[in-house]
Amino acid sequence: MGRFDSLFTPYKIGNLKIKNRIVMCPMGTNAAYGDGSISENRIDYYARRAKGGAGMIILGCQFISPELASGCIEGTIEPNTSLPRLSVLCEKVHQYGTKICAQLSCGVGRNAFLERFSKPISASCIPSALDPSVMCHEITKEEIGKIMEAFTKAAHNAALAGFDAIEIHAHAGYLVDQFLSPVWNKRTDEYGGTVKNRTRFAKEIIEAVKKGCAGNMPVLFRISMDHRTGNGRGIEDSIEIIKELEKEGVDAFDVDAGSYETIDYIFPTAYLGDACMAYTARAAKEAVSVPILNAGNHTPETAKELIENKDADFVMIGRGLIADPDLPKKLRDDRREDIRPCIRCNEDCIGRTAAFKMAMLSCAVNPEACQERWFHLEKTKEPKRVCVIGAGPGGLEAACTAARCGHIVTLFEKEDEIGGQLTAAATPKFKSQLKALLDFYRKQLDKLGVSVHLGYEIKAEDTKLEQYDRWIAATGANPFTPPIPGMDGENVISVLDAHRHKDMVKGEQIVICGGGLSGCDCALELAMEYGKKPVIVEMMDKLAPKMIMMNRASMQRMLKEQNIEVYTGCRVEKVEDGRVSILDKDNNRSTLRADTVISAFGMRSDNLLADALEKKYGWRVRTVGDCNQIGRVGLAIREGYFAGSTIDE
Repeated sequence: MGRFDSLFTPYKIGNLKIKNRIVMCPMGTNAAYGDGSISENRIDYYARRAKGGAGMIILGCQFISPELASGCIEGTIEPNTSLPRLSVLCEKVHQYGTKICAQLSCGVGRNAFLERFSKPISASCIPSALDPSVMCHEITKEEIGKIMEAFTKAAHNAALAGFDAIEIHAHAGYLVDQFLSPVWNKRTDEYGGTVKNRTRFAKEIIEAVKKGCAGNMPVLFRISMDHRTGNGRGIEDSIEIIKELEKEGVDAFDVDAGSYETIDYIFPTAYLGDACMAYTARAAKEAVSVPILNAGNHTPETAKELIENKDADFVMIGRGLIADPDLPKKLRDDRREDIRPCIRCNEDCIGRTAAFKMAMLSCAVNPEACQERWFHLEKTKEPKRVCVIGAGPGGLEAACTAARCGHIVTLFEKEDEIGGQLTAAATPKFKSQLKALLDFYRKQLDKLGVSVHLGYEIKAEDTKLEQYDRWIAATGANPFTPPIPGMDGENVISVLDAHRHKDMVKGEQIVICGGGLSGCDCALELAMEYGKKPVIVEMMDKLAPKMIMMNRASMQRMLKEQNIEVYTGCRVEKVEDGRVSILDKDNNRSTLRADTVISAFGMRSDNLLADALEKKYGWRVRTVGDCNQIGRVGLAIREGYFAGSTIDE
């Protein structure tokens, strides 16, 4: 018996038998063509997760018409453009015994990105979520009728394409949710007011969907049980709603929490911890008799607990399956240690698709995600002797990737453990997945036969270098400290030491000089786990200016909850024994008590060895990670993957 066998018992939704309890969450990919049809690489992406063992895959939003897509580019379900490739998708997923569910949406409503769609609609004439000066158009009854017709057609098309089930998207404060929630639904007609009236729009959608697929396909309903905002809908109100909708024939509820007002729950961050929305499943399970699905930072362990405690019938895993499509198969085969963990950074999934550059989805720890046809490993016919210098994330990925391609790899690291800066970043409990990533790499280095030499610093003149055919420099970066009087004092330590060596953080009053991600995480860790009273001083007008918005939302809320003082727009003037002097933009001076001062001013590339190697060995040297350019973990891993996978080129 495997440890996770409870996840691999079949279960039914309506008349649909699903082979196991692991369901892939619906997530946007930005991988649709301009006509709304699904792209080939998105087919590859879902097929790869089916091959990896998921019981069912729920697609990200498929909009029932181009107009209601409100400018989103996730895809529609039109017969002339969408059905041919959707049919291929369904067959590819079915090839592996996995079921596939179409998620139908009538749009984001007030949450529309105004740069893409300038006329948002909603249940009522209320302000846009992203620009309160823009008022939404209140949908008329005639328009509601047209929406129902579109749902019926879309459901019919989904059935024709070969989907096994349909999920109605009523989540995240999108249009259906706006009808369900009194905070957004101000209508005085039969669609507003009482629970019966506010659920009328959703009930009509359920009826329209069942009409379109002739009642033969299970209908799931995705809903946020708890908006987690003061004037939003809470658990008690949501229980009333799902009880009403169960009577209407919903076959299963897909439940979690959040809204655009608490966006970090829509895209759950590392700060929220494991199984952060399991509480919604327990509440829903007690209220209705149909199956419950639940998402929210689940690990294999919390997934097992969720199912074995009967808090839900299916566990939904999203970014975990982006990071490792073989997660279900590895759990089934009792290979837990081989699962590449999602680090919950949000940088290359939602970060690429929406927050940063409107690009196609990928993954910080899995560069192949959604780009499987472009990035995949091939075994070499001519193994090379590869030297990797530096065991940070870039070097670790380069070493593992080169070894997977069949090369003979040696890894040198000057410290006594692998990880580089990750050994510091991974110390807070809320960054447990970074620690899990290091554990993963440690196991893979051993299994792949990489020769690892710790505590050995390679120099450019080292004769050991001459025995290799290729060299990958991943020497990282060093802390930067500006020439501020007193920053070399005995009570000043680096942020890396503050993370790694808590005994160096003396006293209770701590001043952290630098409010980037590392400084903020250090402050939270010291306050939450060690009872310190940190203060953050940041020269910019806001903390961690490059931080993705949903992560920032979590971080700022936690800083506030921990009563951590923050001085933005201020620079450190000097450090003295027991205090730090700071100046604001108007040169007003303040003095902060400081038992320990932490230098968190940032990092500078350590590229001296890389430059020397390039002069000596030329084109056969690749540089990756922070010694190439200071960046995110995901960027270092991507560069390591690129270097390790192209040794033969």
